[in-house]
Amino acid sequence: MEKIEKIPENKENVEETIISKIKELIVSKHLEPGDRLPAERDLAQKFGVSRNQLRQAIQRLEFYGLVKKYPQSGTRISNIGVTALNGMMSDILQLQKPDFKSLVETRIILETNAVRLAATRRTEAQIIEIEKAHEAYSAKAIKGIDAVEEDLMFHIKLAEASNNSVVNSLMLIITPEIISHFIKNKVCNKEENYLLIKEHQNIVDAIREKDPDKAVAHLKDHFRDLYTYCNK
Repeated sequence: MEKIEKIPENKENVEETIISKIKELIVSKHLEPGDRLPAERDLAQKFGVSRNQLRQAIQRLEFYGLVKKYPQSGTRISNIGVTALNGMMSDILQLQKPDFKSLVETRIILETNAVRLAATRRTEAQIIEIEKAHEAYSAKAIKGIDAVEEDLMFHIKLAEASNNSVVNSLMLIITPEIISHFIKNKVCNKEENYLLIKEHQNIVDAIREKDPDKAVAHLKDHFRDLYTYCNK
């Protein structure tokens, strides 16, 4: 592999520059689909970056499926063709960190579908876990005690009951920040807490009854603040 021009130390977004350099190697056919990336130390030296910076950039590519780590053979370029790799890397470089409103909108879409699936697929063990999470939240909320973790766990248990591993994983990624933001920036009185507990209970009841339409309707009612936020 030919020597590559080193990345300036003062470069603001080193991670994106590393991805661009890897993209250049693929386009110029110095790396091809299925090839193993050079040793981390060697590649970091060629790019003029730290191994930690290189590792973070590679982790980002791995997240999007453009490279894959193998226990015995290192990290390899995904075997999906040069044109596809080039286009997908270009898209990644254009992605911006999602704004909070986008996260909220995504949560509404995901959890609405998760609840619908949960109402049809949930097991007896899963409904028990949902009820336990609801009881843990209620025990704190009714006393006016911070119940951010319990509220998070309740919604995560709803997602688990969808029995869709992708929906569940996405919920685990985006839900904590959203719940923490809304609860910590909103002072709830006891009347408000009683209402939230009742809304949770309505969702639990609908899932127990295996009524997906009712479960979604109650979730939408519970999400009225989220809808208001998104429509501002």
